[in-house]
Formats: sequence, C-alpha cells, structure tokens
Amino acid sequence: MTTVRIPDDWPVTEEQARAVQDALRARVVLDEAGPPPGTGHVTGVDVAYDDARDVVAAAAVVLDAASLDVVAEATATGRISFPYVPGLLAFREIPTVLAALDALPCPPGLVVCDGYGLAHPRRFGLATHLGVLTGLPTIGVAKNPFTFTYADPDTPRGSTAPLLDGTEEVGRALRTRDGVKPVFVSVGHRVTLAGACAHTLALTPSYRLPETTRRADALCRRALREATTAQDPAI
Repeated sequence: MTTVRIPDDWPVTEEQARAVQDALRARVVLDEAGPPPGTGHVTGVDVAYDDARDVVAAAAVVLDAASLDVVAEATATGRISFPYVPGLLAFREIPTVLAALDALPCPPGLVVCDGYGLAHPRRFGLATHLGVLTGLPTIGVAKNPFTFTYADPDTPRGSTAPLLDGTEEVGRALRTRDGVKPVFVSVGHRVTLAGACAHTLALTPSYRLPETTRRADALCRRALREATTAQDPAI
C-alpha cells in the first residue's frame, strides 16, 4: 500500500479548483474511438473515506477485459486533499487514485471511474480529470444521474436513453440488467459515448454495476479499514 502526500500546489479553495478545471478542460480528447470492448486490460478505480480520521483510501484493480479475471491490484492511502464540494469531488480523490494507478505492475488500459466524466456541471468530472492527467482512455459509470434528466430506458438489458442537461446529451442512462435501475455512463477522455456504453455492458455480465467498480469498491474499503485500524489499534 502506498502512502500519499498532498501535492504542494494542490488547490485549497473552490475558486482555485474551478480554475484548474477550466484550464484542463481544453485538453479533453473526444474524437478517439478508444480500445475495443473485451480486449486488453480494463481497470476500475474507487475511493473510500473516513472523514473523522482524515483518511482516504484508493484502489485500482486491473481486469483482463475478455475474461474479467483480476490481473493486478494496488492501493494507496493519504489525507483527504479537499473539502466536500459538489462538482469538485475529484480534488478529494485524484492524488490517491493517481498513486494507486502508479503502483500497478502493468498498464491499466481503459480506466473506469465510479462517477462522472462529461456528465458534470462543468463538463469535467473525475473520469475526465483523470484521463487528462494520465493520458489514459477513461469513462465514468455512475449510480445516479447527478443533476441531469433522462427518460427511463426500455426494459431489456442494453437499452439506453440520453442523459440531458437541457437539450445537450452529456451521457446515457444504460440498462445493464433487465428491468433494473440503469447506470449513468459518460465519456471521460479518448473514448466515444457509444464505446463507453459498450465497455459498460461488457463489464456487467451478472450485476448492475461493472465488475471493475465492484472489485475496486471492495478493495478500497478493505484498505481504509486497514489504514484506520493501524491509526487506532483499539478499533
């Protein structure tokens, strides 16, 4: 497990964080197809917090995209690097997520974030931010639609409906299980929206959420328990 320090130049105010988003947004690549679904590696990243102890844990889990078997995994822990502000959550997560990715022994391939990419009020959610910083293809698969609207997709698995900000499509509601609440897919970096949905379907053979997210969620929670137990052995 890697222990992370907050970078010296990390934003400390909302204004500084929004300025970073504005500066980096111009570097987002939206005209690449991305890797074909079911090929190479695909990596899930997720984080868990203990705000009372000022600890955040991140996990990165690499799967073989064809078999969905685990190829490698890594974790990182550190101090929480930014206060909770809707729309700026990436600034709480990026340092530890980057450290977990850097600790992997193999290339991550496509990175799947438990959150948003372009489906974000400033069009720069975690998946987009992470993609620009790393250069990796990234997508966001979220559990809820944030502030956006959508019509309920048809019942069968694979059905979609636009996720809308007014008339602008910022992502898609995607049904990954017949008759089960959809997930909300958006482009991060270097992937098309159709490709992001195809990857999500390939990663959900049995459950609503992608296997990448399920594995990374379990691992970061375990890493957080270990970190907080070490901090307070009485737990």
